[in-house]
Amino acid sequence: MYDPQMRVETERLILRQPRLVDLDAWAEFMADPETAVPVGGVQPRPTVWRGLATMVGAWAMNGFGMFSAFEKSSGQWVGRLGPWHPEGWPGTEVGWGILRRYWGRGYATEGAIAATDWAFANLGWTEVIHTIAPDNANSQAVARRLGSTQLRTAVLPTPFQGFAVDVWGQTRAQWEQQRARLPLRHLAEAASA
Repeated sequence: MYDPQMRVETERLILRQPRLVDLDAWAEFMADPETAVPVGGVQPRPTVWRGLATMVGAWAMNGFGMFSAFEKSSGQWVGRLGPWHPEGWPGTEVGWGILRRYWGRGYATEGAIAATDWAFANLGWTEVIHTIAPDNANSQAVARRLGSTQLRTAVLPTPFQGFAVDVWGQTRAQWEQQRARLPLRHLAEAASA
């Protein structure tokens, strides 16, 4: 369900459900070809608004969706990441996308660890996947740091028809087995009373 009080914290990030006030940052993310191409391509602001509304709606309809991720030290929006499974998707995904100026800080990995923990704890998933373009070496490196391996290839559904991806992932049992070796732990999950 959509709950504006819900949030997950890591050492350096706050993950919360997206809101309309995040639109400027989401639009910046989707206007940059380096960050937007791997997640469907550059989009004009009205299309980004619809995408943001889709994420908010996913939380309301499904009880999960991507989080808006904020840097604790600055309060700045750094990206969007988290659980995602729209109709026709090749599996239960935890995905990530970080603004380019925040690349190289480990935020994708840190946020994806917390989001994967949250998804397995709250959604009853038995597998987490990551759909990654075959030439996206940065996201492949994040998937490896999470302990995921390449499982298969897939073609995404509309509106991404024809977009071929490598599907990386792992089972819940694999995650639980290797989770203690991952260096980052989420600190807290706050929910409304």
